[in-house]
Amino acid sequence: MRHRVGGNRLSRVYEPRKALLRNLATSLFKAERIETTLPKAKELRKNAEKLITLAKKGGLANIRLINESIKEKSVLFKLLNVIAPRFKDRNGGYTRILKLKNRKGDDALICMIELVVRQKREKKVKKGEKHEEKAKESEITEKK
Repeated sequence: MRHRVGGNRLSRVYEPRKALLRNLATSLFKAERIETTLPKAKELRKNAEKLITLAKKGGLANIRLINESIKEKSVLFKLLNVIAPRFKDRNGGYTRILKLKNRKGDDALICMIELVVRQKREKKVKKGEKHEEKAKESEITEKK
């Protein structure tokens, strides 16, 4: 009987499934948005939200627990020092799953999983426009 045994096995045994979820979590925290299939995204959401909650709490024991899942030091640093502080006022619901399209080969539903609060990208500005914007900003600060 498998009473109260949750989670999708993703057609893999334990070790490859664990490695898959570690790699997906690492990619999610590195890029803050990835595309994958819907079942993988739903499993990833469970793991990623637990990791963010541990990162928010901080402490050596929690950092070591996170380090079991996130092997890249740069991604671990980003999770602890950049991503976790963004969610300090939020109690869960750190990720969003958006359904995109069906994959051509096997008709699997492809979706995008992303962090809800993401960094804002700076707009690309042409060389001539930079000087104009700086002049406008300096005028505004002078008026205050």
